[in-house]
Amino acid sequence: MSTYSKATDESLHSYDALPYNKDFDSMISDTKFTADTRTDFYDRGLSCRRYALIGVACSSVFSCSCIIAGIVILAKHGFSGVTAATTSSIDCTLHMQKEILSMTFNFIVTLCTESIGFVHGISLRSALASESRLLFNTNLRLMTAARGWCNPNGTLLNGIWTILLIMSYSSASLVVCFDFSSTYSGGLHVAIAGIPLLILGVALLLQVMIALSAMRAVKILTWSSSPFHLTAALVHHTQLTPVTLQCMRCVSDLDTCGGPTKPQETQPSPWHAHPRIRKVVIFLWVVVAACAGWGALVMYIWNKYASLYPITSDALTPQTWSFLPSMESNFIMIGIYGVNLGKWILLFVIMAVFQGPLTLGLHCSDLIANVIRDEREWRCATRMGGLRTATNPANMILTHPICLVLFVAKPFLHWMFGHAFMICNPALDGQLLVAGPWIVMFTAPIWNLCFALFMFACLFTFVALRRPRGPQPAAYGHVQTLANLVDEWSPVMWWGHKEDGIPYCHAGTSDHPLPDVKMDCVYAGSGAGSRVLLS
Repeated sequence: MSTYSKATDESLHSYDALPYNKDFDSMISDTKFTADTRTDFYDRGLSCRRYALIGVACSSVFSCSCIIAGIVILAKHGFSGVTAATTSSIDCTLHMQKEILSMTFNFIVTLCTESIGFVHGISLRSALASESRLLFNTNLRLMTAARGWCNPNGTLLNGIWTILLIMSYSSASLVVCFDFSSTYSGGLHVAIAGIPLLILGVALLLQVMIALSAMRAVKILTWSSSPFHLTAALVHHTQLTPVTLQCMRCVSDLDTCGGPTKPQETQPSPWHAHPRIRKVVIFLWVVVAACAGWGALVMYIWNKYASLYPITSDALTPQTWSFLPSMESNFIMIGIYGVNLGKWILLFVIMAVFQGPLTLGLHCSDLIANVIRDEREWRCATRMGGLRTATNPANMILTHPICLVLFVAKPFLHWMFGHAFMICNPALDGQLLVAGPWIVMFTAPIWNLCFALFMFACLFTFVALRRPRGPQPAAYGHVQTLANLVDEWSPVMWWGHKEDGIPYCHAGTSDHPLPDVKMDCVYAGSGAGSRVLLS
């Protein structure tokens, strides 16, 4: 950021000045916070609400469609019924169609759960703010609860939502199967199983109902996912009060005595600034270790009982290693004979036990991605273009690489899990075979999944440990820190040196570019020299 030689004292505003003379439709006033009562003081994120409700509506339509289709399949073919989705006489084409359909289901489930989860997360944020318990813009949605067991954002319904989220991805992995028709030549189909499709629809619909009830149970100050709009709303509604003498204090300094300080060349990492990020990173590595242990256990069992699997003689070789599961590769198989309600419940429980840690790990990774996104947005205030608070909601994902990586990783890793842990439920003439289904664990896909999780955990560990450079104090979406650092609000903001003083200088934000802060000066805030209490 370029340094301006001319004095900027004329453009300075008092830290506690009242804004009375400007309005902005897309953001708050361009001056500092106090008891302003105008209704257009902050952005309520109505466009975010519109997109969110459209996503919830589409999720509702998809869930109802799954429920109706599942009921029709059960009514037509019985409890073990399936219906053909595609037909082909070429084996490789059938497998490709099955993989594409399976990936499509996982992608749609991701879109639905993310849309519903956004509404649920915004409601939780507002509920925590109303209880004066909101610290960060981003929270672990299913691991953070509002007060009250009957609260839609309470502990009970958060636990139910966790089960429903795992069931959504587990059902998506069980929906697609093969069906062989004895009445037609070459009648092998890619089919849709009725029970998993019905359960998928019910799981998504229940999540929609919880999210909508959470939305109605609390007053949502702003739908925007930006930490700046949230901070503006909290201060405007007197739920948050800026603290003086903190204009150079980052989020990790709030637990100390605070007060005047010199700028720092580097800022603390998310690992040190956000206590829950440490738990998320550790949990990701636990999932990687569990996947590696799973692969080692399958290899041990296969080697111990290799005589029962004469298809291949070696545990893993370049010939047997493949990305997609193959019967020529080594595997272990567990049979669950009979198709009834009890066996379906057992299948879903087994599937949830294996897939649950992956689902929760990816869900918790949202915290890291969103905290990095919030900090990256804040650090734009020292760049040439400044910090633009009014952004398209879709840009919050598409313009932040770590958010985009996570959005793609969720359906892809669940799809890879479906290769490693496969439930073969073959059907004949629209009925699942009584001799099945079988749980098949393929060794090579398990290690493929383990490697993908290892790379995923490495990336998120790296960004969690990375320390931002520069004197601009790190906030990571911490609302109290942002309220302390941002003393002048406008649609486009710059952060830097604002006022020389004896003995303390002042740094803050402005609607025009500011000079760099002076590394050898002590900063406390505007007028701090007359307000500092010496002990």
